[in-house]
Amino acid sequence: SKHKQFGVVTFQAEDEIAGIGAALGASFGGALAITTTSGPGIALKSETIGLAVSMELPLVVIDIQRGGPSTGLPTKTEQSDLLQAMFGRNGEAPVPVVAPRSPVDCFDAAIEACRIATKYRTPVFLLSDGYLANGSEPWSLPNVEDLPDLHVDFATGPNHTLADGTEVFWPFKRDPETLARPWAIPGTAGLEHRIGGIEKADGSGNISYDPANHDFMVRTRQAKVDGIANDIEPLEVDDPTGDADVLVLGWGSTYGPIGAGCRRVRESGLKVAQAHFRHVNPFPANTEEVLKRYKKVLIPEMNLGQLVMLVRSKYLVDAISYNQVRGLPFKAEELAGVIEDVIKSV
Repeated sequence: SKHKQFGVVTFQAEDEIAGIGAALGASFGGALAITTTSGPGIALKSETIGLAVSMELPLVVIDIQRGGPSTGLPTKTEQSDLLQAMFGRNGEAPVPVVAPRSPVDCFDAAIEACRIATKYRTPVFLLSDGYLANGSEPWSLPNVEDLPDLHVDFATGPNHTLADGTEVFWPFKRDPETLARPWAIPGTAGLEHRIGGIEKADGSGNISYDPANHDFMVRTRQAKVDGIANDIEPLEVDDPTGDADVLVLGWGSTYGPIGAGCRRVRESGLKVAQAHFRHVNPFPANTEEVLKRYKKVLIPEMNLGQLVMLVRSKYLVDAISYNQVRGLPFKAEELAGVIEDVIKSV
């Protein structure tokens, strides 16, 4: 509401369901739409997130994670919504997940979520938490020219020719590189098409109950999200000596405490490597190669091991879980002790 001169529209809905419904409607209308809540609100928004997956429209869903379940600890921090973001919808409904690591990174991570949403025509989760939301740090204002280009080429005319020579608009004729479908603004002459949660035919977008088509569309939506791995930065590893046996892997707001804990361990003469996910779905393309370099992988989380579950199942790595759900961030001293114990166990 403070940025009307930039064309920003702020809408306070009566509840979470109305909020995401309005946001998805804005996306259908050609806007970059964002809706924000915490864990219980995500539960209410989940049906419409699935609708956005089916409609293949860009939408950014920001989840400021807090202690749960239910109302839980509404003013405390936690990382317990990861699996909810990954799988909290009916059907095969993949959604990219981006997790900022610091208050400053919230700015860049939000832009990255918007970039993925618009380029791939998909809802995207931005998973922050109470620790980051209440945090602050010095921030250097970026040059606008250096920010990612979020320009969208909306559909303006027919994109397919029928056998009889008629030119028509196919709402699910995909970009061969990104697998994104065209984004047509309602009211554009000649681009009328069906929209909604019922399965559509590949290409034409007509309602389809064909088994083979449904299988193809489900696999294509998954492939679209999987392909994002080739369009994000690789997983970077901080391994000063290059020969550490233990990798400490994290995601989200644990970046600061994990980094401080690793530095303490190195100061004591031990070797340890650190890596941190910003993209949690899909994982960076080099993730498996990084994990297989180390004898032990330790994953500290403010939950009961949700990232560990994903890493173990996808990469068959026997990652070690260290968890706490006290509504408080990790302490560097605490993590340093855990890291030292793992190193000495190798």
